[in-house]
Amino acid sequence: MKSIKNLFTVITVILSINIIGLGADYSIETQSSSLKWKGEKVVGKHYGTVKIKNGKLNVNDTKLTGSFVIDMTSIVSEDLKNDQDSHNKLVGHLKSDDFFSVDKNPTATFILKKADKYSPEKGQNFNYMVTGDLTIKGITNEIKFPAKIDFKDKNFIANASFTIDRTKWNVKYKSGSIFDGLGDAAIYDDIKFDLQLKGNMN
Repeated sequence: MKSIKNLFTVITVILSINIIGLGADYSIETQSSSLKWKGEKVVGKHYGTVKIKNGKLNVNDTKLTGSFVIDMTSIVSEDLKNDQDSHNKLVGHLKSDDFFSVDKNPTATFILKKADKYSPEKGQNFNYMVTGDLTIKGITNEIKFPAKIDFKDKNFIANASFTIDRTKWNVKYKSGSIFDGLGDAAIYDDIKFDLQLKGNMN
């Protein structure tokens, strides 16, 4: 019985290697994928979600490339879900030119340029260091962050947490690093994201 299990394991590994070696294309499942955001200010914070519109991942000779599109019109605030008036006011402001100019830029995009094998630090479970271009409001900056990407059968799941400096994408409203004298009205530059992507082989 043990030898049969060992044989099955070897076959599974060989099949996985062949899939990567030959190349495989995956489509992102938008309904089961998620992007959570959190922004903080001196006197509080807001957090919520924004939907993934579409995306893909390609594996070719152990190289990972791909992209996904973020539907900026879908942004919501989870912390204000029980206060509809305050929620609508905040979301309307986030969609305005003070922040993400959603009428002019209804989507944001991330293009995965490379994913290098990564040796995690103590307490981490990441296996890739991801590098890609994030475009918001028509402005593109390269970002880099560790991620956990696992392939099983004909599916993949990826998890990552990363932080961006919003001012690099011209989101400068009440930035304490740019404007003086804001006091308690200042909003921190960092926006934190938790990303989960799930996909199926085409």
